[in-house]
Amino acid sequence: MSVETFRSLHHDRVPGDPLVLPGPWDAASARVFADAGFPALATPSAGVSASLGYEDGKTPADEMFAAVARITRVVDVPVSADIEGGYGLPPKELVARLLDTGAVGCNLEDSDAGTKSLKDPQRHADWLAEVRAEAGDGLFINARVDSFLRHVADPAEAISRARLYVAAGADCVYPFAVPPEQLPLLRAEIEGPINVAPFPGSPSVAELGRLGATRITFGPFLQQRAVAAALKVAEALRGN
Repeated sequence: MSVETFRSLHHDRVPGDPLVLPGPWDAASARVFADAGFPALATPSAGVSASLGYEDGKTPADEMFAAVARITRVVDVPVSADIEGGYGLPPKELVARLLDTGAVGCNLEDSDAGTKSLKDPQRHADWLAEVRAEAGDGLFINARVDSFLRHVADPAEAISRARLYVAAGADCVYPFAVPPEQLPLLRAEIEGPINVAPFPGSPSVAELGRLGATRITFGPFLQQRAVAAALKVAEALRGN
């Protein structure tokens, strides 16, 4: 499926009806979500890492790209890939390797996984602009904004970063861990689609859409629920 198809799914959406993108962590889960009728998928780096036996943020780039390629191979819907901070790859190589997987989009985050600190917003925006220049219109770039995750409660920081990233060519911004009550303000101040991940206890998908979310992804939570279900099966087997 084409990037144009994927990009079009983000526009002209009715409030309360955000684009829901389940997060497959391997080929089997990707088939399940595609067969259920979802129009596109978005891999979670933490979920993929767990399936490969790594801690979040510790998966080697080669293994992450290989996992994404296995997912795109088994489905006929667009797939966006969470590639964290880009693995230190130059934009040209990063774009080439991502396109080689068959993905049509990507998440790129603005905090350093090693230090757990926010990157300089202007430098990150300049880097995103380089990625956009290399990709042209061939990739849907979802720019993750980690200010809330890194305990910067003032929404002005998220808004400022999001505006820089949109100006640099991001198709969508992803204020990770945004408090739901802040969504209407972000929606009013940020141009373009906004990605939201519901946390346990968050409002419903429809309510998040009414508050301002354009699309919903789930981070590692679906993979974690699958593991919890497997644990119940294991406990039942031991009980026998």
